[in-house]
Amino acid sequence: MPKLRGEAFWRETLRSAHYVVAPMVDQSELAWRLLSRRHGAQLCYTPMLHAQVFLRDANYRRENLYGEACPEDRPLIVQFCANDPEVFVQAALLAQDYCDAIDLNLGCPQMIAKRGHYGAFLQEEWDLLQRMILLANEKLSVPITCKIRVFPDIDKTVKYAQMLEKAGCQLLTVHGRTKEQKGPLAGVASWEHIQAVRKAVNIPVFANGNIQCLSDVEECIRKTGVHGVMSAEGNLHNPALFEGRNPLVWEMAEEYLEIVQKYPCPLSYVRAHLFKLWHHTLQVHQQLREELAKVKTLEGIVDVNRELKLRCQEEIANQKEGEKPKEGLPFFHWICQPYIRPGPKERCRENGDSGTEKGVRGKRALEEEEDGNSELLSKNKQKKKLRNPNKSFDPSLKPKYAKCDQCGNPKGNKCVFNMCRGCCKKRAFKETADCPGHGLLFKTKYEKSLSWQHSQRGIQTPEISQTGDAEVGETAVLKEAGDI
Repeated sequence: MPKLRGEAFWRETLRSAHYVVAPMVDQSELAWRLLSRRHGAQLCYTPMLHAQVFLRDANYRRENLYGEACPEDRPLIVQFCANDPEVFVQAALLAQDYCDAIDLNLGCPQMIAKRGHYGAFLQEEWDLLQRMILLANEKLSVPITCKIRVFPDIDKTVKYAQMLEKAGCQLLTVHGRTKEQKGPLAGVASWEHIQAVRKAVNIPVFANGNIQCLSDVEECIRKTGVHGVMSAEGNLHNPALFEGRNPLVWEMAEEYLEIVQKYPCPLSYVRAHLFKLWHHTLQVHQQLREELAKVKTLEGIVDVNRELKLRCQEEIANQKEGEKPKEGLPFFHWICQPYIRPGPKERCRENGDSGTEKGVRGKRALEEEEDGNSELLSKNKQKKKLRNPNKSFDPSLKPKYAKCDQCGNPKGNKCVFNMCRGCCKKRAFKETADCPGHGLLFKTKYEKSLSWQHSQRGIQTPEISQTGDAEVGETAVLKEAGDI
């Protein structure tokens, strides 16, 4: 049976999905997908998977996709990050029997994507992207889709989308922010860009960005004409977003924890989900925030969740008539609701600064206080301080390392060349020298090899020439040095 394309793929395979849960690293695992599907989500993506790791590591495949079969977790799209056509397609071939489509991540704006050269940092390399999608479209038995971020210029964004469609992309998700819009600089996503792409291509389009509640979904579909709307942050804070409900946080948390017991996942995923669900409550009950951060078992997380529930129920019981939510929230903190990221100025005010150009001090500046006051340390450093009360974060007390003459990395203290081990090994091999400090004995092994050759000449056959002896000796030296 030929694979479906474009509108037919969206209508029949994806069952005309309008409500979509985004691919989220370490956050859209099976348990969370099942919770979201129970509360209105019609299509889910796996977390972003690294194609090269997926290809070489069987454990990675099993943990992220090959686990316990779950028929209700469909339709499902597997997302990969990749920058090599062959690696991408080989990884996709291993995944295609477990999903309904393969998505190429062209939207991740994080620094790890920049270092790894994938995600949104491929959006200028159109030739490479064409080759990747053309090959995937040719080799895979399931459709290929893409998730992108926009360029500042609408016309360039449209041409970008048209190029991907022409290469073989069968569905396009457009995040209406540029790759520079992230964290406190995220700002508002441009639905104008998304609308322009929707009008310019003949394949289904999903919109991503500015989705905090069901009315946002409906407005986005009405304004942009897209086939569906994808949510990430909104879904994490309220898994019932697509039902148009704002349930009690502990209802969602308890239901999620029950699913996790049936479909286990790393504890870090579970903890991160509860931090999102209980975000507003944990601003009130700071002590339980610390407890949730330190707990090391699923049972412990269940206990913290139960304690949060009891404290909220106590607040409800003591609530005065006509009392309104605090901190400008639309609902009381124990109700699932959106979290609006503060912008740069708001973040400065949260840190107690005026926000002037020279007075801006973020988290990093606070961490570098030299007086040792734990209140001025980051949460992570405060936890380290608890484990080791004598630990100091004073930069002036940190040991100073001598640098390698070649590359700038810390050098070996006993290196004869004043280099790090990598540079030392290259030089010692090139010069057939020893460095006892790094345990490199190229000269010693070479001399031993020559001595061995001399001792063996008496039993060698006359046919072996002097040149042959030299070659045997050289081979032995290289074997000794571990380079063959």
